[in-house]
Amino acid sequence: MIRIFRKLHAWEQHLFKWINGRLHNPFLNFWLFYLTHLGGATSTIAINGLIWAFSPQPLKTAGLQALVALAVSHLPVAVAKKLYPRMRPYLALPGTNTFHNPLKDHSFPSGHTTAIFASTVPYMAAFPGLTAILLPLAATVGFSRIYLGLHYPSDVLAGAVIGTGVAAGTIAFWS
Repeated sequence: MIRIFRKLHAWEQHLFKWINGRLHNPFLNFWLFYLTHLGGATSTIAINGLIWAFSPQPLKTAGLQALVALAVSHLPVAVAKKLYPRMRPYLALPGTNTFHNPLKDHSFPSGHTTAIFASTVPYMAAFPGLTAILLPLAATVGFSRIYLGLHYPSDVLAGAVIGTGVAAGTIAFWS
């Protein structure tokens, strides 16, 4: 079993280095630096709060579900960061590309990825046509976390699973 984990860890580091190193270019540097903030607390709370406060039904309900999922999803993230204090890749791997003022807390799981999935899943459930826009947007935020040297692929995957799961649970609870 340890051998399998070592192989997975090596594969993950290889994937991280490919995304963070080989894909770096000025176009992605610009766009991903700004798009990553869509998964931050300020953006997710503000966007969902404004939708909830000022939109008609059923968009108003989706906005409230997104806010609830966003709040609840950060409980497992906080617990996981305490239980599994994984060092961020830019601190652990020499030569990692990162940008000014990177986060210094623990890496696992990705809070930005959790937040963007928790925020977008209620809209995708209420308006399936938006999935073609919101799912790639959420995936891009997750990808940006790796590209910017802040998270490993498994951090992002865990964040997507937590955010999606909590949002799905919120929607199911609502019904």
